[in-house]
Parts: sequence; C-alpha cells; structure tokens
Amino acid sequence: MAANSSESPVYCPLWIAACGRREVLMSGARLYPSSAWHRGLVDRNVSLQSTPVLLRSGEAQLDKAWEKHQSKYLHIFPLTIGKMSDDEDIPLPKKSRIYYGSLEEKERERISKGEGGYLGKEAVKVGVEAGHINISSGEFYDIEDHISERQAEVLAEFERRKRARQINVSTDDAEVKACLRALGEPITLFGEGPAERRERLRNILSVVGADALKKTEKIEDAKKSRQEHQQTWYHEGPSSLKTARLYIARFSLPRALKRLEEARANKESPEASRTARQQELHKSLRALNNFCSQIGDDRPISYCQFSPNSKLLVTASWSGLCKLWDIPDCSLIRTLRGHSTNVGAIVFHPQATISLDEKDCNMASCAADGSVKLWNLESDEPVANIEGHTMRVARVAWHPSGRFLGTTCYDHSWRLWDLEAQEEILHQEGHSKGVYDIAFHRDGSLVGTGGLDAFGRLWDLRTGRCIMFLEGHLKEIYGISFSPNGYHAATGSGDNSCKVWDLRQRKCIYTIPAHQNLLSAVRFQPTDGHYLLTGAYDNTAKIWSHPGWSPLKTMAGHEGKVMGLDISPNGQLIATCSYDRTFKLWTSE
Repeated sequence: MAANSSESPVYCPLWIAACGRREVLMSGARLYPSSAWHRGLVDRNVSLQSTPVLLRSGEAQLDKAWEKHQSKYLHIFPLTIGKMSDDEDIPLPKKSRIYYGSLEEKERERISKGEGGYLGKEAVKVGVEAGHINISSGEFYDIEDHISERQAEVLAEFERRKRARQINVSTDDAEVKACLRALGEPITLFGEGPAERRERLRNILSVVGADALKKTEKIEDAKKSRQEHQQTWYHEGPSSLKTARLYIARFSLPRALKRLEEARANKESPEASRTARQQELHKSLRALNNFCSQIGDDRPISYCQFSPNSKLLVTASWSGLCKLWDIPDCSLIRTLRGHSTNVGAIVFHPQATISLDEKDCNMASCAADGSVKLWNLESDEPVANIEGHTMRVARVAWHPSGRFLGTTCYDHSWRLWDLEAQEEILHQEGHSKGVYDIAFHRDGSLVGTGGLDAFGRLWDLRTGRCIMFLEGHLKEIYGISFSPNGYHAATGSGDNSCKVWDLRQRKCIYTIPAHQNLLSAVRFQPTDGHYLLTGAYDNTAKIWSHPGWSPLKTMAGHEGKVMGLDISPNGQLIATCSYDRTFKLWTSE
C-alpha cells in the first residue's frame, strides 16, 4: 500500500507526536485518523487517503486543529517511516506493560540509579523561586472543621443564654455578693452596679451550673464540721480550777527561774570540764551490767518506779498486785492488795521518803477497770479511792508540787485531780482515741500526753491551752518524757521509733530508729538529762546520748517484752521490768 507521491508525505501519528505537532503540521503534512491507519495496515483494500485532513493554516488555526484532532488521530503504533509496499512485512503492534499494585519499588530503583534526582530538585527549586510551589511545615487548616467548630460555639452560646434566662438570681445585693464569694469570684468590679453584678452572677451560674452554689455550701459545711471535729474543746471548769491554775503558776515560775540560773552557770563553766564529765558518764554507761534479777510476780510486770530517795522500788503486775521492794537487796517489803485486774502503773509522790510522812498518801496506782487508788508506806490496803473513770486508766502521774494527780483514760481524755480539794478540777479532751501516757514538766507548768491516735499534745496548765501538737509518729504513742533542761521532750511509739521534740522550735529535731519492735517506755536522765533510756518489745532497753542521740549501751537480758523502766533519782541504778515476770537492776561496775 503506497501513498501518492504527488501529494504531501503521509506521517505516522506516533511519529508526529514524537517529533512535535507544530513542526509537522507547519510542513503541510496530512494527518489521518488513527483508525484509518490501522485499517490500512490490516486490510490492504482500504486506502490511507480515504479520509485525509489537510492542515495548512496559520499558528492559531494549527493550535485549534491540534486540540480538535489530537485525541482522534494520535494512536500508539510502531513508527514506520517511508513508503510501504505489499511485499513488506506488516509490523506487529507492541503491547504496553501493565503494572499492578504499588510502584514504590520501581520508584526506588529509579532514585537509586540517579534518574531525575538532580533535575527534580532543580525543578522544585525553580518552582519555589518563581512562586508556583509553596512548601509549608506540614500544617494545614481544615475550613470545614473550623466552620463546624464555630457553629458548635454559637450553638453553645445560645444554649448558655437560654439557661441564663431561666436562672433566678436574688435582688438582694448583699446576697449576690455572698454568692459570688462562695463561687470564688470577685464580689464587685470597677464601675459595676447591682444590676450588672446580678447579670454577672447569672452568667457565671449558666456556665458552672445552678447547683454550684448548693455544692459549695455542702463543701463549706463539710469543712466546718471537719474543723469542729479537729478543734480542741475547752470545758468550762469550776472555780477551783482557776485557783489551781494560779497555784501552778506561782509554783512553776520560781522553779523555771532556778532552772535557767543553773543552765547559765553550767554554760559559764569551762567547756573542757563539761566534755570531761560527759565522757566519764558515757564510759560508766557503757560499763553497765545486770547485777540483780528478781521474779516479781506470777503475771507480767507492767510498771516499775524508784522512790525519790532511790532506796525503794515499786512494781505493778497484771495480777492486780503491787509490790514494794528494798534497793539494792531486791527483798520484798510489802504487797499492796487492792486492784482486781491488770494494774497499769504505780508512782511515788514527789516528796515520798523525803519529807512526807509514811502515813500520808505516798503512792497512787491505776488499773484496767478504771479504778485509781492511793497508798501509804505502812499499810497494804489503799487509803483512798478516786472514782470517776468508766473506762481503762492506762497511766497515772504526780504533779511536781504533789498536790495534783493526772490520769489518762481510754475515753479519749485525761483528767487532773486536786487531792487537797478532793475533787476533779479538769477533764480535758483533745485526742481522737484513748490517751495512754502522761508526764509533767520539771517546772510544773506543762503536761504532755501521748495517745493511741499517734499524736501527742503539750498543755499549759496555767492557761489550759494546747501549746504544741506532736505530729509525726505513724502508730500509737506509748511513752512520753520531759528532759530536765526544760526544752526537750521524747516520745516512744508503736512505729519502733523515738522522736525528740524541741519546745522552743515547736518541731521534731531528731528521730531515733531505736528498736525492732514497739517502744513501751522512754525516760530522760532525771538529774541532768545527759542520756535517754528507751525500752521496747524486742526484749531490750537502750541508752542514747544527749545531744547527738548515738547509742551507748544495749541492755539485753530479759526473755520477754520490756514493759517498763526507770532511772533512780541519784542516777546510780536503772530498773527494767518485763513480760517474763521479772525486774532487773543495772549499774556500772
């Protein structure tokens, strides 16, 4: 099939596309439909000149003609240039490859070969410089989402205004201010009148809810009730209490003055002599040994105390018996029979065996049935009973004046008794659980109590106020003691630790991890307070230096819990009593 040689040459459409439409068309070439070209290749009877399109026009017409016919005439066939004859082989069309799935691997191969990498970068760079490509940080702004958010805000504002119209606000300006204060808002703004204030309250309530005021009132009521529960209550006492407070003030002030004078004199002494005395004391304490062990009763011994002259020792037992022993022979002098249940403590009067007659009241004891009994040194029967407790009385202690007696009870209170007036002058609450131990300050002005609520309190007997709250123990406080220096106190607890408190700083200054079990008792040295004695349920008693609180001696010898201990007023002996029914005396060689 040959084309007419007198006419313009016939071009394959693919060749036209490859060479460029403008150059071919401007040459006056004839463009045939690709369908006719295809039929001419397959069917020799069809002439290629059947439907020619002659394009010989200007530039604009060429563009229009190309746009009109390019989709019709451009058909992908193998390129054949020149004239075709019947003898020539008909070229077979080459099928294009179809790729399925991702072209990621092909793209990676192309990039690895370096094809288009540099040119692509250059093209992007040129496009950015020309302003046709805008490269951002990846942030975008979704117009539809913004519009929906704006619509939601508008709807929410309409709903808020609707709620605001339904809220009733008081016309009383004082009540409006009170409501604003309860909500934590300023009660007034600059230039704001009562009407604007009411409107502001209405808008706030429309946002936080009309029930916000009720919830605030409930929270305030709960806070008030909690504060009232934690508040220390002071009962109105009788006229005898005022007399007792005046007596205690007159008694304590001269003793405090004397203590301060002794402290000044001790400070003025040479430091070398003070250090030497302290080293000598520590040496003697490290040499402590058990020189006497005595079976005190058939039941565990719960308490022991030396007499003021250091020649007697009294013990209390769970059998209900109290016994008086001669020191240092540990021989039994008298058995005091009066209690029918566990005796918690028995203590000597501050002037017993010194200036007090043996027929007078020299001792006081307490028991688990709430009974408190007074004893003399001549009889094995109590001389008086103190009635008023309905629950267990854990400890009893004499005021340094000897006129007052303090008792602790499991009814969450402690009481002060005037033995001269023979009445209860103070019933003081303040603990949330039972009160276990009590101790009086050396001056007589303060009293400390330790409770089963893990808290301790220091009370001023001259005013009746709680001057210090001892907070820090994790478990019950079983022992409390004042140092002779007047400003240190120690507490022993069920958390196995002993804490030292400074009354001047009103805080805990040191925590001694003293034992491996709960501490049952603590005692400062009664003369100078140069060491601290602790006893615990790990069957040991330990001595700690003051100050420094370093361990000096561990007194191990009991086969059961150490339940009580004491230091003789002359500082020569230490007594411990135990669950193993024995008491032991310790002294240095």
